[in-house]
Amino acid sequence: MHLAELNIARLIAPTDDPRVAEFMANLDRINGMGKRMPGFIWIMEGSGAEDTGNTENCLYGDPQFVANLTVWQNFERFETFVRQTVHAKFMARKAEWFEPAAKPQFVMWWIEEGHIPTLEEALERLTYLQDNGDSDHAFGWDWMRQKVK
Repeated sequence: MHLAELNIARLIAPTDDPRVAEFMANLDRINGMGKRMPGFIWIMEGSGAEDTGNTENCLYGDPQFVANLTVWQNFERFETFVRQTVHAKFMARKAEWFEPAAKPQFVMWWIEEGHIPTLEEALERLTYLQDNGDSDHAFGWDWMRQKVK
């Protein structure tokens, strides 16, 4: 099985606003680093325009609501990328660029090898997690860390 993950968030300003410029300017660098990491399999991508990442795939008809959807070989490889690379520095600064969320905005789930999840599938997993909490069907960091111990 491979690990899929979805992370959504609403930017505090439009993608061309100076308040999110540093975040936008680093999307290609961080995504590119992720693609080169051991265990990386797939990322949902946008148009390929410079410094846009996947922000063209807005959610709920709101261009400030963006998504990141990836597939990894396993949890350990994904966690290494998230927590032990420059990605962690940007994650620690998310409050500078994103609005606070009342519900979980991140979900992971297991998929069959070779399966590429759709954004709709990923949003369904996130809704399940928000409504039901962690389970084998949809889970977050704490639940997964307990499973790998």
